[in-house]
Amino acid sequence: MSTTSDATLETPILDSNLPSLLQRVTEEGGYAFASIAARAAAGDARAAEAAKDMAWEQLHSGPWHSVGPIWRDAYSMASLHVAKHHFFSGEFDLALRALDMGLIMGGLTLRDDLNLCIRKVSAAAGAKESGDNCRPQEKSEWYRDFNLVEVVKLLPVRSLSCKTVAKKCRLSLEGFLQEHFISGSPVIISDSMNHWPAIDTWNDMNYLKRVAGFRTVPVEVGKNYLSPDWKQELITFSEFLGRIQSSDRSSANLTYLAQHQLFDQIQELKQDIVIPDYCFAGGGEIRSLNAWFGPPGTVTPLHHDPHHNILAQVVGKKYIRLYPASLSEELYPHSETMLCNSSQVDLDKIDEKEFPGISDLDFVDCVLEEGEMLYIPPKWWHYVRSLTTSFSVSFWWSDELNSPDS
Repeated sequence: MSTTSDATLETPILDSNLPSLLQRVTEEGGYAFASIAARAAAGDARAAEAAKDMAWEQLHSGPWHSVGPIWRDAYSMASLHVAKHHFFSGEFDLALRALDMGLIMGGLTLRDDLNLCIRKVSAAAGAKESGDNCRPQEKSEWYRDFNLVEVVKLLPVRSLSCKTVAKKCRLSLEGFLQEHFISGSPVIISDSMNHWPAIDTWNDMNYLKRVAGFRTVPVEVGKNYLSPDWKQELITFSEFLGRIQSSDRSSANLTYLAQHQLFDQIQELKQDIVIPDYCFAGGGEIRSLNAWFGPPGTVTPLHHDPHHNILAQVVGKKYIRLYPASLSEELYPHSETMLCNSSQVDLDKIDEKEFPGISDLDFVDCVLEEGEMLYIPPKWWHYVRSLTTSFSVSFWWSDELNSPDS
């Protein structure tokens, strides 16, 4: 028989800060929410769901940057209350979904409580899963066959016919600084990820299901974020893995876990990777670790980013084309502020009349292989296409001179 503590989720930060959090919500006009959240804290399951819905509405009342931070904390608070009731009832999948939503949409104040609860619920869900399916599963890999000649036919014109990105094996930090970081030139670095547990574990979909299958993640559906049919969904990681394995590869149904801070959300996966020493070049700091996971054919359109970037290819292969920052005007950036770092040019279907001269511009490109890292300097334009099922990690960092605090 389980004890009361076994069926309870501990939330020490919420417990000690509840009065002040409710007071801050009240000061922001959330009188009704504070009243309902107080009932939720006292054990009212319906009040917990109602409070979560109210906070959700506030999060979507305007542009994300205009939402007051306290409403993000309010959403985390309500998510914790909802998760407690599901956990007590043995509904571990629903409890994890509530907690993941708190991490994805909530604030920072209660993040440690959310992670503490996730560890306990995940352990309980894992124990139940082991009991339901006690037969060991063989390693299930993502792909075996790959024909580069056939794949090249799907790439933008002139791909792999011009200058390719330089490749260096076990590049020293001094060599990286002198030859690439200071000059701002891309480079592929090989044999620097062999010690990562992810090199082996992420190639096994059974491992990914076991570690993260119950978790809820945001995904993109459609050709890419510039396409009119593009949308976002929240699904479980197991459902996402199922879509990757699906035979439906039409652009409208491509599902991509793109630019998501997965490793802040799922700590077990973070333990499988190591921040490369190169990311400390320039004396700056890490700005973001993002996951890029999807089936063959997923595309990130031509764009540039403000930070230094190491793109580490853990599973599969990607084609990447890069244009220097000096060609920005010739690459027809969008005029809208939200898209000014993206090109209007669709490299997969170039309109020469609308964008004259684009096909004559110089670029470098490569096929990034499993176990390789690509350094992309700030402001360099890049187009990325997955050639196989692909799982990559991007490490963004700023140097001391370009840090927001300098």
